[in-house]
Amino acid sequence: MRLILASSSVYRRQLLERLCLPFEVLAPDVDESPFPNEHPKQLALRLATAKAQAIAAMHPDAIVIGSDQVATLGSQSLGKPGNHPQAVAQLKQLQGQTVVFHTALCVAQNTQFQTVNVETICRFRALSDEEIENYLAFEQPYDTAGSAKAESLGISLMQSMQSNDPTAIIGLPLIELARLLRERGVNPLLTPIALRTYD
Repeated sequence: MRLILASSSVYRRQLLERLCLPFEVLAPDVDESPFPNEHPKQLALRLATAKAQAIAAMHPDAIVIGSDQVATLGSQSLGKPGNHPQAVAQLKQLQGQTVVFHTALCVAQNTQFQTVNVETICRFRALSDEEIENYLAFEQPYDTAGSAKAESLGISLMQSMQSNDPTAIIGLPLIELARLLRERGVNPLLTPIALRTYD
């Protein structure tokens, strides 16, 4: 079965590679602007679905994976900082606070689709100015909501993290994705690549 990741994110591509399935990558043309008063969870689900459906419409023979993530502090959505000064301000705002990351997933085939949202609850610890500056100089997480890459050094910014799917925080919930793929007859543990042995 042809598998397509509807994303321009290198992080999602790297995550999907963990399932050892052959796949293609196509970037969807989707306006990611939120609707007025749209809840962050609904925004993430809508965008994940829009991405998957945009590619599925052009490739009805394929299983298409779309995903989107929205970080929230209370009712406030957190965007990508984009540069160093905004990342400093964002981390200072988040220290000692609890941030919820909504990572939405959509698996589409032709006109049929399934969606799921996985929440990751992150408690940022108190941070010194020196810690913030050193972290940003090393990681430069300016393309990451919340200014923290939890898959690498950003984990040291956290006091705690809770989720049912540990890869959701990076951008693609692989436990849920593997479940949805199995429901469509694609089992990562029963594919030629996964069963390949090495000397």
